[in-house]
Amino acid sequence: MSTDRRAGWASLLLRSAVGATMIAHGVKHGRTLAGTAGWFKSIGFHRPELQARASAVVEIGAGAALVAGAATPLAAAGVVATMAVAARTVHARNGFFITAEGWEYVANLAAAAVALAGFGPGPYSVDHLLGLHRRLPTLRSMTITAGLGLAASALHLSLYWRKPTATQ
Repeated sequence: MSTDRRAGWASLLLRSAVGATMIAHGVKHGRTLAGTAGWFKSIGFHRPELQARASAVVEIGAGAALVAGAATPLAAAGVVATMAVAARTVHARNGFFITAEGWEYVANLAAAAVALAGFGPGPYSVDHLLGLHRRLPTLRSMTITAGLGLAASALHLSLYWRKPTATQ
């Protein structure tokens, strides 16, 4: 098997794992919008109903796009943004390890998404089918994906989130 085909299967596997995880999170949020909104309110989000809907849409949309290998750098930026918001609002204060609700898990999903932007979607993807798979050099694609994701999360947090006080 050629190196390109092996890399294609590896990219498909990573896209599918990260994408399916995002879809699962989005579906969970979407099925329990009222509960998700209540949780978002409890962690400091304003307009929690909007946050619940937006999180479901972004997670499902970015996940599905990754699985399909469609608009891969943009979909990966959606994962980075979602994971950065989760890291800041929930996980950062708890240390590294996920066993203590730390940021280990969200950092790994975000890093995998940035790596996918660098590897490209591979030959088994919509992007490849449309000839969009190598429009950006590796480092530039990774930088744009990480930068766009982090900028989107910073904007989102500045508009909709305030660290809850002890009395909230």
